[in-house]
Amino acid sequence: MIGPDVAGIAEKLGAAADGATAIAQLAAETGLDVDAAYAVQTALVQRRLNRGERLVGLKMGLTSKAKMAQVGVDEVIWGRLTDSMRVPDGGTVEHADFIHPRVEPEVAFLLDRLPEPGEPLGAFTDAVRAVAPAIELIDSRYADFTFSLPDVVADNTSAAAFVVGPWSPVPDGLDNLGVLLEIDGRVAQVGSTAAILGDPRRALDEGIRLAGRHGVRLRSGWLFLAGAATAAVPLRPGSHVRAVVERLGSCSLKASS
Repeated sequence: MIGPDVAGIAEKLGAAADGATAIAQLAAETGLDVDAAYAVQTALVQRRLNRGERLVGLKMGLTSKAKMAQVGVDEVIWGRLTDSMRVPDGGTVEHADFIHPRVEPEVAFLLDRLPEPGEPLGAFTDAVRAVAPAIELIDSRYADFTFSLPDVVADNTSAAAFVVGPWSPVPDGLDNLGVLLEIDGRVAQVGSTAAILGDPRRALDEGIRLAGRHGVRLRSGWLFLAGAATAAVPLRPGSHVRAVVERLGSCSLKASS
């Protein structure tokens, strides 16, 4: 039996991102399952690396019940981050570069060494150099922002851009910090880091385990986005977005008009 056309699917997704043009879901017509979808994700990211981008970390997706409900998927997933996705804190993104962008507040980790799978949370501060508030901008390449689990995995978990705020030492606890997402000075979402698998430190363990299944190991110096603490909010042209995480501070981005 002939499997899905991994290279062809990756090219369709890459072209959709480059042209900011939505496409139909692919999994149903191509027979894509989750394992094959991660192969597509690898090829999709390699397409970026071939034009000079470099890997800078990993991200988790669908780590909160709110996000799972929002997109109709019920399994934690992971994707890759490249340097071209990073936006300076307070920087501006070109709204026209995206199809239907959404933003969500997150917690970012800076890895000091490679954590071991299943490592106790008590050893977390030995593996993580610093922690920061973050914003992830997601942008599904599928029409109407709807997809199956294999679809979103293949699409590199809708990764598009991210902002990381000031780094600070890892606090004693990360499991129940208040989170706000503000749009144009108004509160759009209120949440807690507890929404991220109960404790965002657990997201790192999940990321190590899940990525390891596909031969990917996290590296010292990489960023790790633990997942959204709230549902995502559409990013409108001209909007100013600010994420605030209790004890960690804030970060922001703007969208061009």
